[in-house]
Amino acid sequence: MSEIPRRTVQRTAKLAGLPLGAAGRFAAGWGKRLTGRDADEVNAEISARTAEQLFAVLGQLKGGAMKFGQALSVFEAAVPDEYAEPYREALTKLQSAAPPMPTRDVHQVLTEQLGSAWRSRFSEFDDVPTAAASIGQVHRATWHDGREVAVKVQYPGAGEALMSDLRQLQRFSRLIQGIVPGTEVKPLLSELQERMAEELDYRVEADAQRRFVTAYTDDPNVRVPRVLASAPRALVTEWVEGTGLAGIIRDGSQEDRDHAGTLLSLFNFSAPHQAGLLHADPHPGNFMLDADGRLIVIDFGAVARLPDGPPPTFGVLLRLALGDDPEELLRFLRAERFLGPRTELAAEDVLAFLAPLVEPLRTERFTFTRSWLQGQADRVGNLRGNDFRTSRSLNLPPEYLMIYRTTMGTTAILCQLGATVAARSIVGDWLPGFRTR
Repeated sequence: MSEIPRRTVQRTAKLAGLPLGAAGRFAAGWGKRLTGRDADEVNAEISARTAEQLFAVLGQLKGGAMKFGQALSVFEAAVPDEYAEPYREALTKLQSAAPPMPTRDVHQVLTEQLGSAWRSRFSEFDDVPTAAASIGQVHRATWHDGREVAVKVQYPGAGEALMSDLRQLQRFSRLIQGIVPGTEVKPLLSELQERMAEELDYRVEADAQRRFVTAYTDDPNVRVPRVLASAPRALVTEWVEGTGLAGIIRDGSQEDRDHAGTLLSLFNFSAPHQAGLLHADPHPGNFMLDADGRLIVIDFGAVARLPDGPPPTFGVLLRLALGDDPEELLRFLRAERFLGPRTELAAEDVLAFLAPLVEPLRTERFTFTRSWLQGQADRVGNLRGNDFRTSRSLNLPPEYLMIYRTTMGTTAILCQLGATVAARSIVGDWLPGFRTR
């Protein structure tokens, strides 16, 4: 099929098959255990088959289904170890792999977007894509001046399919929650739906990338490829090569893990000051380390606009959460609309709920681990626990949504890396309000 499958009934049926297929496998597994099969063996088999279906369906559909899978891939570090390995492998594939579109469709899109003489802009163009993702795929080419370039081409029908997927996935969010333990599915889908329309216009992405290029030109730690040409559904940038974070997560040395985690943290907290923007799509497929040890950052389709830098109230919140006066923290949360005027919460419950943000800042260096993140996810996700009740009472003002999601997504990558990072120093240098001067 030359386009993303666009018929709503067709796509809905495939998405519905995810929870239904999982339910059938769990029922069959229960029957196998009754006949004497080893429980661990049966559970491993169920997890492997469910993960295989997850990758096959989300990857084949591309669009919003693929984007959802990529977002889930960041949080696989929070999945309990007994389920993790099959999901880790399947979800990691979704960071950079999807079935490619036919060559004739690639050429048609480039003709529409770059003009009928688009080939004259390249001295060479490889019709075989080097990477494929949620709404587009990337081809390697040589620009007319000899520079190696990456050409991102959007799938025909991406916009319609993307928004349709996210609407349908919202309907199944409670069922999908059971497929991928340890992840809050519904809020993740809501956020994706809000920001997707912007990602569909590559000119918006190109403008954001140019701002990052300007901000990080000659930076010793971060490299952003330059933009050479852009159109609504095509984008040409410098070709960059490096070791992807997925590879470092899989088999990198501890030195490489710590280095990558440190640069990722630096980039996350420095970008609002440097560029007035926050890169809001933190998954390992968007980051590499080059031969000089710099962090290469790609894919600027999702950004948060912070022209005045990060809101200083975020730094104040973290500083107060680290302090010795929890009642002052409560007063601050009420004043900044994180708590309603009539909402009653115990200060110690609020402090416990903020632990995923605060604990890495209590010491000069913190080691992010999967087990730590799994413990945080279990605690916050316990429907009978204080943390879940606290989460229902707290309000996240809209201007903080992308900041919070990006911070937690970055934290999840640090846990995948198992990186030791001087997080307190980085936050102190870049987050206003955190340190009193």
